[in-house]
Amino acid sequence: MADHDQLKISCNEWKPFIAMIAIDFSFAVVNILLKKVLDQGINHLVLITFRLSISTIFLAPIGYFWERNRRPNLTPRILCYLFCSAIVGTSLTQYCFLLGIQYTSATFACAFVNMVPVLTFLMALPFRIETVNLKSNSGRAKILGSVICVGGALLLTLYKGMPLFNHPHSQAMAPTMATAIKLSSSRRAERWTIGCLALIVGTLLWSSWFIIQSIVGRRYPCQYSSTAIMSFFGAIQSAILSLSTSRDLSMWVLKGKVEIITVLYAGMIGSGLCYVGMAWCVKKRGPVFTAAFSPLVQIMAAVFDIPILHEQLNLGSLLGSLVVIIGLYILLWGKNKEMQNYASKIAQEAKDIREQETQLPVITVSCDSSYPEAK
Repeated sequence: MADHDQLKISCNEWKPFIAMIAIDFSFAVVNILLKKVLDQGINHLVLITFRLSISTIFLAPIGYFWERNRRPNLTPRILCYLFCSAIVGTSLTQYCFLLGIQYTSATFACAFVNMVPVLTFLMALPFRIETVNLKSNSGRAKILGSVICVGGALLLTLYKGMPLFNHPHSQAMAPTMATAIKLSSSRRAERWTIGCLALIVGTLLWSSWFIIQSIVGRRYPCQYSSTAIMSFFGAIQSAILSLSTSRDLSMWVLKGKVEIITVLYAGMIGSGLCYVGMAWCVKKRGPVFTAAFSPLVQIMAAVFDIPILHEQLNLGSLLGSLVVIIGLYILLWGKNKEMQNYASKIAQEAKDIREQETQLPVITVSCDSSYPEAK
């Protein structure tokens, strides 16, 4: 029985890890598909609206039937949290990332997301979700890891570097495109800058989502229902923003199988089940743990991005990503050490309480139910 309980505890410990790896793989596939359809000219906001609408339609019935017996009341305060969560987690964030992917590359965009764990950690400090003790090794490691990650992000943004691969496709296109490249070099630099700025804003918003989600998870612990409501708000926000910027109805027509498959996959998996899984991991392990798996998206995306889409990997992106990942795992080591120290402290306090209880004197009170008869 003891071995069975130990195995069950071990499986529960590994569930968040396995869930986050599956989520990151799904996000990497989503990024590659989105890059493909964005190059074909689909409108960013239209794509986001379709994606979030499909997510709402997909998750609403699951949330209604699966969580109907344990769903708390939906108060105006919770709705306000979910509305803000939709802004920073779906509509505006996805627009910034899509713009960044289109103007840079899927690999570069995923590399930039490596900053999310550190930003989430820094944002969690004022809310007391995370604490730092500079007198301990764990606290110093968390600060050192944050500083290294910021340095890696600056290297990633400010230094592009030489290309590391020469694809045959790129070599074949080089003679015919030489003149166009020279003429458009300033335009490409401008697009790269806009893409970097969009990714910076998207990263800040995405980090904020983990903080808001930790609050939502405590007040409304129903991942399917909360994600469906968040997707519904995000779809409305994206549709309003799209219609306010362009009234061309032809852009709402999907063209080809690739666009349809991308919208369905990004809606049901990317904005649906992945957000449900992340909300569950935030509830189980906290926002910093969930955000810490972001670098895996970059590695998985590069596996598809470089050989299939022939995207270029630059030296600056590689070096910056490596520095960010090193800083990230120094931060995670500090957090894990802190959790171990906290668990040891709790166990020691429980042991002391049990020892004090055994030392307490036992007082026996005897009640005699017989009374002397009245004479």
